[in-house]
Formats: sequence, C-alpha cells, structure tokens
Amino acid sequence: MKKFSIAVAGGGSTFTPGIILMLIENLDRFPIKEIKLYDNDKERQSIVAGACEILLKEKAPEIKFVETVDPEEAFSNVDFVMAHIRAGKYAMREKDEKIPLKHGVVGQETCGPGGVAYGMRSIGPVLELIDYMEKYSPDAWFLNYSNPAAIVAEATRRLRPNSNILNICDMPIGIEELMASSIGLTSRKEMEVKYYGLNHFGWWFDIRDKEGNDLLPQIRDHVSKYGYVTADESKQHSDASWNSTFAKAKDVQALDPDTLPNTYLKYYFYPDYEVDHSNPEYTRTNEVMEGREKFIFSECQKIVDNRTSAGTELTIDEHASYIVDLARAIAFNTKERMLLIVENNGAISNFEPTAMVEVPCLVGSQGPEPLVMGEIPRFQKGLMEQQVAVEKLVVEACIENSYQKLWQALTLSKIVPSARVAKDVLDDLYEANKEYWPELR
Repeated sequence: MKKFSIAVAGGGSTFTPGIILMLIENLDRFPIKEIKLYDNDKERQSIVAGACEILLKEKAPEIKFVETVDPEEAFSNVDFVMAHIRAGKYAMREKDEKIPLKHGVVGQETCGPGGVAYGMRSIGPVLELIDYMEKYSPDAWFLNYSNPAAIVAEATRRLRPNSNILNICDMPIGIEELMASSIGLTSRKEMEVKYYGLNHFGWWFDIRDKEGNDLLPQIRDHVSKYGYVTADESKQHSDASWNSTFAKAKDVQALDPDTLPNTYLKYYFYPDYEVDHSNPEYTRTNEVMEGREKFIFSECQKIVDNRTSAGTELTIDEHASYIVDLARAIAFNTKERMLLIVENNGAISNFEPTAMVEVPCLVGSQGPEPLVMGEIPRFQKGLMEQQVAVEKLVVEACIENSYQKLWQALTLSKIVPSARVAKDVLDDLYEANKEYWPELR
C-alpha cells in the first residue's frame, strides 16, 4: 500500500497534536511516510512541533518529520495539504467578537460581522497556500478546514476554480456524534444522513441506519426536549459555552420541527438572546485562550522538556477522523459519503447554481460527486439566499477592494439590525484589521 506525504499548514495550531495522534492511530488505514508542519510563526510552531516530533519518534518512528517555515520545503513532494490556519491568531479573533458586541451585535468568529472580518483576513493566506502547493506539488490535494469555511470556499470557487481543493467542516460531524449518542448508537457512522445548507447554516432532513430504518423521528423528539445535550457525559464539551449552544438547539429546532438544525443557526434566529447572554469583556476567545490554548501549549512544553510523552494528557482528536476519511477517499477511491462544501450545480434543485452549499457527496480519486437533495422549503431557501448573498459580497469586496460591498454585506447579514449599525461596526473592524485586510476604497 502506498505511503503518503502530508503537509499540515497551520503547524502551530492547538489542533495539530490531536491531528498527529489521530493520523498515527489510523496508519493501518492511511499509511504515511512523511509529515511536515508549516507555519509562518516559527516561535509558536516550534513548541507544538517539538512535542509532535517526540510523539512520532515514540509511536511511529518510521515516519519522517519536518518542521519548517519555508514554503518550498513544506510543499514539495507532498500528496495532501491539510490546512487549518487562523490569520491574525486569537488576538484578532478577540476583536472579531468584542467589536460587534460593543455595538449590540452578536460577536462570533464565523457568523455575522466577526465572520466577515475573519473571512477578509483568511482569503489571501489560504490562496497563498494553494499557490504554494500548486507550484511545488501540482498533483496534490488541498484539504481545507480553515474558517470561516463558507467565505473561504466561495473565494476558492471564484479565484482558484481549477485547483484540487476540498472544503470541509467538522461541526456537522460533532453534531452527528451527539445525535447518535442521543438514541444509543455508538458512532455517527451507523447513520446515513441527508443534509442541505451552507457551512454553519444547514439542516438534516433524513437520517437512517444502515438497514434503512428511519431514525429521524427519534432524534427529533430528543432534540425538541433537550437540544443536542445527551446523557453520555463523555460527549459533553469541557467548555460551558458549547454545552449552552447544544442546549439552545431545542429553540432553534422549534422553527422547523420536521428537520434538525446546525447549532450555529442560533446566532441568526436568536441574536438578541445571544447578545443579552454575552459578556463583552469575556468572550469565547478568552475561554479558549485560558482553556484549550493554555492546556495544549503547556502539555507540548512538558513533552519537550521531559523528552517523552509519558504521562501527557494530550488526546486523539476524534472529530478529526474525517480528515483521514477524506484523504483515504481521494487516495484509494473509496467513494466515502461525506458532507462537503461544494458548488451547488443542481444538488439543491431550486437554489443558485454557483452557491457554495454543504451537502452529502461521494468522494473518490476525482474529487467529490454531490448527491442531489432535491427542492428545499421556502423558509430555508429564503434564509440561505440572504446568507449566500452576504458571502458573495464579502468575496467581491475583497477582490475589488470595495468598502461599499462590505457595508452591503454587513447590512444584509441577518445578525445586523440596520445599515447604520453595519457601518459603525465595519468602520471599527476596518480600523482593527488594517494590517490584514486589503485597502478599501
């Protein structure tokens, strides 16, 4: 069986150690000969890379390990690029969340103004990574799970239409694990789902087991009472904010009880509730920095200092297993059924063909084959058309350096209450992001 070479772009991410452990765990399914970590922040990456190098030496010494900030070294002779970058790191995420809240608007990293700001920062760096890959490994595949995935996917559709890119998000995978747990299944892979929407903006409308039995009524009943909170404590998130989000799915589902919603819809349906229950001085970013960020870097430093991973509390990132499934599907033409963000082209028959939608696809060596989900109801169609317009305007604003289109995008966002508020938020975000955004005119 062929062994593959992988570049992880965003090597200094707190998610990298879990992904490395997950790749090691799945070597029998997806053999690897080389792993390269690439980041433009050498100091940050060095701590994570030091720990990952020790993990690999202990658990899979046959795998060559490279840590680099040089694009040619990172992207030469690779089969896959796994990209999870955060332009501006947590310092800018904090501004994405706190600036909108200052104006009484939801502060969230992928939804509303925060997502627009993050998208404007992400487009250029993601395209740069794609260009590196195509220059040094033109036959490789770019597996993108960098946020905000919807805006990044639209940008790659517009600006790199012929590149080998797959855009994917782990949020539906996490929700499906909670669904499976809620009805006593051990894994989401015991279910086959039908889903339509945009990234962080979609609905499940058919869920069956492998024998074709309908599981949707049972899961709907659970969600209508408890949201995505389950009795299995191992499935609950360590952060209170996430468990609150899972519980809020009960109220989100009430808008259309026949379907099951993506949790992020709460920001669009209940923005007033979210603002009222947010602390403008302490947002999700602060929770992550004081929790996950501190923990991961502390554990990595401990491994580096001790020269062994013995006793580490780092764990496999189970949600990241979809990355192996995706890479295997391309490498071995498995036709794995997965939710991907792809150009619509009729997958949703009554929706804009060029919209980047999230639907089930069969993935093989030629890429994704979207499955037809048919017509969608007016309620979802109207919401999605508004949100797609926001995403397309953001990308156009980035391409055209257009202040006007970015103002239009924020005004059109369901999360923002008025054009005046949109302009006030935009002006503050632009001032905060001058180092990262193109110059607007």
